Amino acid sequence: MAIRFNDVILDALEEIQADLLQAGLRGNFTRVENLHLTLAFIGEYGDVGAVRDTLGDVEFSPFEISLQGIGRFGDLYWAGIRESDDLEKLAKRIRRALAEAGIPFDRKKFNPHITLVRKAVYRGQGALPEVALPEVSMQADHFLLMNSERGRNGMIYSEIGYFG
Repeated sequence: MAIRFNDVILDALEEIQADLLQAGLRGNFTRVENLHLTLAFIGEYGDVGAVRDTLGDVEFSPFEISLQGIGRFGDLYWAGIRESDDLEKLAKRIRRALAEAGIPFDRKKFNPHITLVRKAVYRGQGALPEVALPEVSMQADHFLLMNSERGRNGMIYSEIGYFG
């Protein structure tokens, strides 16, 4: 399950990636069309219909999403999402519904972020310069069930369910 972004946020994320590249960061930059916020990750599961039915019962109300902060997990660089009770509650409702339906998912703690660069290596001099994060936001008015497949040039994401 994921939230995709409007053009304002995508433009800001693309600008951040360009700034990181210019600063000397190298690695596998996420293609703009693949930037999203993961709410829960299912992985390999054969019954898409059961997942759709389960997600169709999840209560959803639109809410605001804003970018906030840049960080990293080892060699993965990400842009953060401003803390939001509505976002946290949605992730919990989705995960609870999946668990109750017996649909396996990655149970790591929900840590809202947008992956910008994987396998990042800094080629500059000294510490990585600070990169400004534009203050942008959007209304999240739905969430998606996404399918991911490894293609010749990286991951290919497709929407296979719309909720909200």
